[in-house]
Amino acid sequence: MQRFQSLFPVLTLLSWLALALGAPSASAQGTRPIEVVAFGDSLSAGLGVGPGESFPEQLQAALRSRGYEASVVNAGVSGDTTTGGLARLDWSVPESADLVILELGANDALRGVSPDVVRRNLDAMLGRLAARPNTRVLLAGMIAPPNMGGGYGEAFNRIYPELAQKYGVALYPFFLDGVAAVSDLNQDDAMHPNARGVAVIVERILPAVDRELQALGAAPRAG
Repeated sequence: MQRFQSLFPVLTLLSWLALALGAPSASAQGTRPIEVVAFGDSLSAGLGVGPGESFPEQLQAALRSRGYEASVVNAGVSGDTTTGGLARLDWSVPESADLVILELGANDALRGVSPDVVRRNLDAMLGRLAARPNTRVLLAGMIAPPNMGGGYGEAFNRIYPELAQKYGVALYPFFLDGVAAVSDLNQDDAMHPNARGVAVIVERILPAVDRELQALGAAPRAG
């Protein structure tokens, strides 16, 4: 009996170590909501749309309607470029983030920022996020406007698939897919989606987000 009593503290310590080192994350266990961060520019921030109509808000509503315990944080800044995003990444995206939707580059393309600069900035951001072992990334691609010229567009457009491959992250090829140049889905400036346009974006990107959440071990609740 004395022998088993002497082993008890050791076994207890080993049990605690196993829990600390090998237990699944809190989000995977469902003890806290999955934390999704929409990190981007005005397309994420919700410029020109009303309360409840921004991309993070509509995405959160869509995820919850599917049974996910998910919170989508709006880390969008209107007018932001990849340079601005890189400068604020560390304080805009908390370490607790389970999934980061990286949506930047549209303003760079509109301003004719060198594709080499865009690539370096996105590369640096993906590198920093890759260093976070518990964070997954969904890279939202952008396409350069045709008026920037063929050479610029070719160099710019290949940035996203090449970096996604480099870092092994999921790629959603074009954030404005199904919305760009569709007048009924955009505001008067013809650049920012209206509430219906945002709904289309959410509907189209949702399967990619769903795959990332399942890779995290999250599962929608039945019923």
